Amino acid sequence: MPPLAFRVARGERELEQLHALHYRAFVEEIPQHPRNDARRHVDRFHGENVYLVAVDGETIVGSVALRTRRPFSLDAKLPDLDRYLPRDRRFCEVRLLNILPERRGSNVLPGLLTAVTDYADAEQIDAAVISATTRQLRLYGRLGFVPFGPLVGTADASFQPMLLTIEELRRRAQEIVALPPALRGEAVNLTSGPVAIHPDVQAAFHTAPVSHRSAVFESELRTVKSRLCALTAARNVAVLFGTGTLANDVVAGQLRALGGRGVVFSNGEFGERLADHARRAGLDFEHRRFPWGSAIDPGPLDGCSWVWLTACETSTGVLNSVSARGVKIALDCVSAIGAVPLDLSHVWLASGASGKALASYPGLSFVFYGDVLPTGGPRYLDLELYAADGVPFTHSSNLVRALHAALTRVDWPAHYEELARTGAWLRARLPNVLPGNAPHVITLTVRDSARAAAELERAGFLVSWASGYLRERNWIQVCLMGEVPREALPALVRISRAPSPVA
Repeated sequence: MPPLAFRVARGERELEQLHALHYRAFVEEIPQHPRNDARRHVDRFHGENVYLVAVDGETIVGSVALRTRRPFSLDAKLPDLDRYLPRDRRFCEVRLLNILPERRGSNVLPGLLTAVTDYADAEQIDAAVISATTRQLRLYGRLGFVPFGPLVGTADASFQPMLLTIEELRRRAQEIVALPPALRGEAVNLTSGPVAIHPDVQAAFHTAPVSHRSAVFESELRTVKSRLCALTAARNVAVLFGTGTLANDVVAGQLRALGGRGVVFSNGEFGERLADHARRAGLDFEHRRFPWGSAIDPGPLDGCSWVWLTACETSTGVLNSVSARGVKIALDCVSAIGAVPLDLSHVWLASGASGKALASYPGLSFVFYGDVLPTGGPRYLDLELYAADGVPFTHSSNLVRALHAALTRVDWPAHYEELARTGAWLRARLPNVLPGNAPHVITLTVRDSARAAAELERAGFLVSWASGYLRERNWIQVCLMGEVPREALPALVRISRAPSPVA
């Protein structure tokens, strides 16, 4: 689902939703008006109100009305209203603020306040008054409203007149900008991909494309390859125009050229996929399976020419490693590169991708290699062509330039340390976490993965859940890949530990 939208209400359908919301809030919850069979309340100033709404898909989950025409509704409740108000101000009245009970305490209120700020700036409004229900005086105080005058209303529905200046409104809006995105109406991307992209990387991607035969492109590609090798201690790397699946097909071709019998280890979904690559390539291998989420115990490797496994088993958040003398190692590093330190100096072949923890766009993959064997297979899967030419086929300068920006903007040792601390902190606080040691992939078991993911998304957090292997097990995943605002994570923990989302 898309993140919440904050805007002026439009169309009869949305206005009808507002009438129903107002009935629920100001007739049933706060008894200001008499009940009716239609269960809708049309405000007496409806024709003069501007309604700012929070929209989740096609459903309004919160709203506030602004009105600039005098007399305000507060004039009727407080006849000498003007004596409490500063002069030389253009006032509006903020009315009918209401949020669905199940959405309170999330990102709806800050988003509505930001929408009010934008509207006030556009309409040159200097200040606002409100009749604040006495049930929420602390809330309005935090938003910058200052009480004035006596209480108004009835014993059942008592209100405090309050004032908010545009200066204070702007100051509070600036504070909201500094809030975690999940608390200001934006979605925090905690999926395994595509990940959130830094603005510098976005800007690099949106430059004009250049030919993959140009000197500019060749120079940038050389720099990218040099940085990838430095990041992993690899000797060589080929950058392919395709996903990690393509890179693993290239690895399979090299293993077939090597010959001999090998072992594919699996302790999760992506180890199983490596075994499928091996079968499709016609490799002679033993498939050693371990329970999902458990460690790999390689056992004896006598007579083996090669082994193939995942560096990070993304399905369960487990880091794997195998050391074996006299045996060539192939490693799937698609979700490991950029998240944990890697030393591929002892690895013959390794695959990687641009769209995971390197925090760039999907579409590029890598094969790190020591020596290259001729395969005689499909040209696009022939690592020998990449090793000899570097750019044997059409390439994307935009993707390469974005990856270059992603690689150069990060202090990688500091990034690994911070990610390790953050992952450990989060893993210790989220409920129902599967055992694992990857700092950036945390798998949780829930009663209903679709419902849990939807509730977290409504609170502003996107998580992984839709892959078949996750749905089958009622798992969701919180992934610290891409541009994840760390200050948003305490709110994620609080929401996740509430009775409904991930119980």
